[in-house]
Amino acid sequence: MSKEVHTQITAEEIAHSFEEAAPVANVADYAIEDWLTLIVFWLMTGCVFLQFFTRYVMNDSYAWTEEIAINCLIGVVFLGSVLCVRVSRHIQVDVLYHYLPASIARVLAIFVDLVRIAFFVYAVWLMWRYVDIVADERMVTVDLPRNIVFYGVLLAFVLMLFRAIQVFISNIRRGYSVLERPEEFQKIED
Repeated sequence: MSKEVHTQITAEEIAHSFEEAAPVANVADYAIEDWLTLIVFWLMTGCVFLQFFTRYVMNDSYAWTEEIAINCLIGVVFLGSVLCVRVSRHIQVDVLYHYLPASIARVLAIFVDLVRIAFFVYAVWLMWRYVDIVADERMVTVDLPRNIVFYGVLLAFVLMLFRAIQVFISNIRRGYSVLERPEEFQKIED
């Protein structure tokens, strides 16, 4: 059994740690869906803050803030999923690939990519049908069409499909995927 080790740090060492150069932000790493997600996230945050403020400070809450925040959360989840598809960060089990011969692992990885693309094609089709079914529904507390949210989810699924196709093409060109060589996809911070 290992014992925890706590290194003592002086106040001077802590003060000098703030003198180190800040990491460089690279805006090129972000795509349009990341910016859309950020906008929807801050809209949701504003609604939650407004709800908290009106309920606990003014003792008279705005009912519409909860519905808008919930709909924004739906947008954040689905638009955020596009990022996960683009950078191959959804939950995946790659331990099997360590024990398979490289040729079989490659075939299996291609199969996984194709199944993912097929899933997103099906999800886009289902969401399109769902939007058509509930096209006339209105939100409960705000007089807006509910299909705004559903079209956002549909857009997210279309973007996930597009990104899954891009990932598949990249994996084919590269000759391996994140499932086969996860260490190649780890970003190293300088």
